[in-house]
Amino acid sequence: MKARGAVLSRRNAHAAAVSDWKTLQAGNRVEIIKHAHVVAAGEVEEVSQSGNVLWLVPAGPAEKQLFLKSDGVQVRRA
Repeated sequence: MKARGAVLSRRNAHAAAVSDWKTLQAGNRVEIIKHAHVVAAGEVEEVSQSGNVLWLVPAGPAEKQLFLKSDGVQVRRA
């Protein structure tokens, strides 16, 4: 059985914001956070080579969305 601290730290690591968007790959499930609120969720379709632009295919019947790092959004793995 794992120590309680190890389990909690793994949960916190999973919920942490992804600072380098270039590490995301197509198909990764993510949430988009702005001002501490989830504004979108879905699968990554593509990330720009610079890592500053992300295209998201939302969960549900909606069109894909574009997010810019410069807009102050954060990405968190779902």
